[in-house]
Amino acid sequence: MFDVVLSLTIAFTITFLAIPVIIRVAAMKKIYDIPDERKIHQAAIPALGGLGIFAGFLFSVLLIANFQESKNLQFYLAAAVVIFYMGLKDDIIIISPVKKFIGQVLAAFIIIYYGGLQIHSMQGFLGVNELPESFSLLFTYLTAIVVMNSFNLIDGVDGLAGSLGLLCTTVFGTYFVLTGHLPEAVMAFAMAGALLAFLIFNFQPARIFMGDTGSLLIGLVNAVLVVKFINVAMEPEQAFSVQAAPALGFGILIIPLMDTLRVFGIRILHRRSPFSPDRNHIHHLLLDLGLSHRAIAITLTSLNAVVIAIGFYLQELGTTALMALFFGIFFSIIGLLYLVRKRRPQLFVGPTNEILKQSGGKLVPLSENPLMEKK
Repeated sequence: MFDVVLSLTIAFTITFLAIPVIIRVAAMKKIYDIPDERKIHQAAIPALGGLGIFAGFLFSVLLIANFQESKNLQFYLAAAVVIFYMGLKDDIIIISPVKKFIGQVLAAFIIIYYGGLQIHSMQGFLGVNELPESFSLLFTYLTAIVVMNSFNLIDGVDGLAGSLGLLCTTVFGTYFVLTGHLPEAVMAFAMAGALLAFLIFNFQPARIFMGDTGSLLIGLVNAVLVVKFINVAMEPEQAFSVQAAPALGFGILIIPLMDTLRVFGIRILHRRSPFSPDRNHIHHLLLDLGLSHRAIAITLTSLNAVVIAIGFYLQELGTTALMALFFGIFFSIIGLLYLVRKRRPQLFVGPTNEILKQSGGKLVPLSENPLMEKK
């Protein structure tokens, strides 16, 4: 238990000390996330917070984790390094979705092939128990890639991805502490400590963003933790075995996972790439209702926590029934948001205000910003 607390403390301290330095360096080198027609923020803000998260997480795990007890931990860190460099390159010079996907597949290959992570059973979901080897591998690859992208795509308002990542890693870490899997607990709480420090600078008004470096790293760590959780929780000899481990693992990640799967489905139905941008995410729906970034982060994190509590309490329902309940809760909330959603105001840019008069809108002056003009 001392190692777990120490890992959280070290990760928090390193990230907390690193973020202000990163903000200053980004200002000196003019490395900013410039606002455009898709983005919500209105000022140029550094997007290299993932550097601080990675530094705190990596140093803490390397220093505290017992690699003799879990030799696969080195491969999880190797995959984290792959994600770190790919995300950092995307934050500085934007890379194509194809290259990002290749990097994610490579990271998934490392944690599955070398790290020994694989989902072997669905514990009765739709009558399926043990999975065939080939389908098991394919499903594990899909799980890892979707979880990585889910945190990348949910990172749309200040504090949201960090808060959800903090909640999920804390839940996984607590479970691993209770079941005696200390290396995984150290990894989970190291990420939780780094995110806790980062959120001090990322809650509205944000002074820094985590960028793809941070969001993809959170996704990778949670992908490792959820697969490990499913395998450990299904073991009947565990003191804290779970009767619906796949469903509960899904429930712990429900907000980022379900929102990503829903948005991917909408884009595919409209014959667009799943990675093409739009404003269909759940945080966009809440923004259209007039909620602030802080309120959205707190609301969605609290909702995720409630679903986790429901999952642990009702695990005896079984995997299929619990998954159906989670789907019902999520889509009921989405349906309600669409019903009460306000029409988003349109923005017209032109030399005169004639078009504004015709549309019945109002004239909004644009503030001068040298960085935006240069962009």
